[in-house]
Amino acid sequence: VQLQASGGGLVEAGGSLRLSCVPSTTIVTFNTMEWFRQTPGRQREFVARVSRGEVTNYADSVKGRFTISRDGDRNTLYLQMDNLKPEDTAVYYCHASRLSRDEWWGQGTQVTVSS
Repeated sequence: VQLQASGGGLVEAGGSLRLSCVPSTTIVTFNTMEWFRQTPGRQREFVARVSRGEVTNYADSVKGRFTISRDGDRNTLYLQMDNLKPEDTAVYYCHASRLSRDEWWGQGTQVTVSS
């Protein structure tokens, strides 16, 4: 399975971006899909999760600003990021897993927020 992430870029503080992640297989086969982010010298950190039944969870730092969703018709995982802050600057990775504990990571997409 491969995950293709896209949608990153450079945006001013207060702006918005939408990240996309397209798996090479049917999205409904995954139990959980998530977004993580990482900055140089720091561990990869959890951002948002959507689980079977469309249950969502968010890191406190992004609650109320980010929205995770997945579209079965477009076979795509999204992360809508609004009111972006400079501290949101990072490489964003999508992650998918199944109940079998198999898991996969996307290649990452750079998000840069200027102040």
